[in-house]
Amino acid sequence: MQIGIPMETVAGESRVAATPETVKKLVGAGHSVVIQKGAGRKAAYLDDAYTQVGATIAEDAYQGSQIILKVRAPQGDEISKISANTTVIAMFDPYRNTELEQFATQQISAFALELLPRTLSRAQNMDVLSSQANLSGYKSVLLAANEYQRMFPMLMTAAGTVKPARVVVMGVGVAGLQAIATAKRLGAVVEATDLRPTAKDQVESLGGKWLDVPMSEEEQQRAADAAKNGYGWMPGEQYIKDQAAIVDKAVANADIVITTALLPGRNAPRLIKAETVAKMKAGSVILDMAVETGGNVEGSKVGETVTTENGVKILGVPNIPATVATEASALYARNVFNFLETLFDKDKNFLINQEDEIQKALLVTHGGTLLFKRG
Repeated sequence: MQIGIPMETVAGESRVAATPETVKKLVGAGHSVVIQKGAGRKAAYLDDAYTQVGATIAEDAYQGSQIILKVRAPQGDEISKISANTTVIAMFDPYRNTELEQFATQQISAFALELLPRTLSRAQNMDVLSSQANLSGYKSVLLAANEYQRMFPMLMTAAGTVKPARVVVMGVGVAGLQAIATAKRLGAVVEATDLRPTAKDQVESLGGKWLDVPMSEEEQQRAADAAKNGYGWMPGEQYIKDQAAIVDKAVANADIVITTALLPGRNAPRLIKAETVAKMKAGSVILDMAVETGGNVEGSKVGETVTTENGVKILGVPNIPATVATEASALYARNVFNFLETLFDKDKNFLINQEDEIQKALLVTHGGTLLFKRG
């Protein structure tokens, strides 16, 4: 089949959906691969690197392609370039994408990679959210460190002792854990919090300090039952109140705060209010990784660095993976390749199988029908 890799058109998007590594595998499997001229340049993958592994460079990667691979879903005029019965694999942001019906109208089969069932072991190597969040956690600490006007590690000098930076990480998922590990490697003292008490062991294994919240025996049992049965624990009102007080104190004393909490299909939860920011020291830095979906921090703005009256910097950096585009593209392209393989049967025939639990979860439009339901 002909597989097209168009250039990304979303502002600030520097990743690319296929690298020379994955293109070589696709060509080796018998496909022809068409790369739009310059599609990988921002991620340091030049056209020559693609041609050396068998790809063709063209002005238009949509024309004649039966499968389209992208980072961000085609939008606007891009969609009209896609022929009927084409399959598009990308991150569609399905909960907010207002153009999904157009894909259905044009008889396009669209797979939204964000909808991957992350509980399936065979889906782990296709998990774009995890691969990109890992890089976001790493780079978020470096971005915050670049704005911080002091050192991260403790230093003993002839002029006196330099105290280590105090870092608080809020949300201990993939991004949060990588942020903890990165801050520790830079020499900071790191504290972390999450609504899941089971995250304590992960935090401590990385050398971080868990912001412990006292739990009643009933809550301990509920949390244990939830962890055992594989579903989320819903904390009680008192626990939430106690945690807020402990986190408020930790954030007020922090030099750097990284917030990572995201909710699929919903606005990000508000973790830090303006009154807490007002208690922080001048020169402190907060990086809000959820700024694009409403923000964890009151006062954060997309694409801006907001400096408060008390001298705290709030960084609203969008699309952090795109700031490490070479590595982000490499991981993303492998995730895409691994998913793409599921669309071919044992005889290497292309087959969309709606009985397959992974394909079914990701397929948002097919056969002229909008399959994805918001809410």
